[in-house]
Amino acid sequence: MAVEIDVVYQGELRCKATHGPSQDQLTTDAPVDNHGKGESFSPTDLVATALGACSLTLMGIIAERNKLDIAGSRSHVMKEMVQEPVRRIGALKVTITVPAEKASKLTAADRTKLEHAALHCPVHKSLHPDIHAPIEFVYES
Repeated sequence: MAVEIDVVYQGELRCKATHGPSQDQLTTDAPVDNHGKGESFSPTDLVATALGACSLTLMGIIAERNKLDIAGSRSHVMKEMVQEPVRRIGALKVTITVPAEKASKLTAADRTKLEHAALHCPVHKSLHPDIHAPIEFVYES
């Protein structure tokens, strides 16, 4: 299934993107360390955001399929840029945390299914192999 996204350059290193199906919009800004103002998500921040959201979404699909409740689970993504040989994302380190009240109800088998889903989300599988993208799972107690 194809999805259209239109992006218009606004000037001053800022773009406005429109999601075709919903018409939702978001603005990107170049980061301060790359000549921008850093007043919004940068394009590479959106990659990090996509990874965190995709991992949780796939876990949510498995949770719903297995009648598990993981609402309130969260992802934290640490994006690290590298400069050599070219400026690019060097690492996207993800920590997924399941809150104690939900984690206590998950069996070892449930956790394995959820973790497998997160590790196989389409964004994670689309990243270039040079991007270090570990995903750590924390089940609060």
